[in-house]
Amino acid sequence: MKLTILGSGCPSVDIDRYGPSALIDCGEGSRILIDCGSGVTQRLQEHGIQGSQVDALLLTHLHSDHIVDLFQLIISSWHQGRSRPQKIFGPPGTKNYVEQLMNLWRTEMNLRIVHEQRPSTKALEVEITEIDNGTLMNFKKLSIRTVEVLHQPVKKAFGFIFEEDQEKAVISGDTKYCPALIEAAKGADILLHEVFIHDEMPVVDGIRTAQTVKNVSSYHTLDNEVGKVATKAKVGCLMLTHFAPPKFDRKKLLNTVSQDFKSNIIIGEDLMTFDLKRKRLSWKNLEIKFGSLS
Repeated sequence: MKLTILGSGCPSVDIDRYGPSALIDCGEGSRILIDCGSGVTQRLQEHGIQGSQVDALLLTHLHSDHIVDLFQLIISSWHQGRSRPQKIFGPPGTKNYVEQLMNLWRTEMNLRIVHEQRPSTKALEVEITEIDNGTLMNFKKLSIRTVEVLHQPVKKAFGFIFEEDQEKAVISGDTKYCPALIEAAKGADILLHEVFIHDEMPVVDGIRTAQTVKNVSSYHTLDNEVGKVATKAKVGCLMLTHFAPPKFDRKKLLNTVSQDFKSNIIIGEDLMTFDLKRKRLSWKNLEIKFGSLS
């Protein structure tokens, strides 16, 4: 099983950190995209996998930064020759959202279908399954389970537990400190977890007030909390993502998190891949081999 961060950013625009998205790759038939943030199709292409090769899309929740490039994924996969419907799994409301999205683009799609005369339109069909806490999904030997996390006022938000053979990866989605996630992540080889760096999100006149910072931080996991999550879950490796803000002091963040988590900590970057079987981290020209993750 390989876990790749496609986008490690947040709603704030950043040229190094695209919108939130990740990929779990267990080979053909088990390539699972998690969220569909801004730039996801470009990041997939950079990673060497086309959107047409994705077997399913899982949505953690329906905030715009996690779903904004959904139609781009659908239309580009069609252009890449996808010959099967898109499979989308998401929280209640996903069906309504996707139907409205497809209706919005219906006229343009119909024009393209008639004019471009491509061999198949299957890629423009969407199969939607709405999930809840504890939903189970299987793709070949890969098992996926949902866990409901705490991202109120969002009514339904989920993390995902991925297991294949003896390997276990967990993706938090957007959440504040969440006991249910900690329980679900127990013993995972790697936990990909969001982080809100509260002392690097200052009040800026005309952009955000003190109340803005307080409210946004209230439904995310703070930098001085995320290490406690990993420790209580007894995970082998903590990989951080969905950085808010996207620009921050990496050394300071690492020092903060390592006060509570004494094992492996990775400051995630777009297109960083962790190979669970080989315990190897790859990013650009960097290759790191880890020891035991137990």
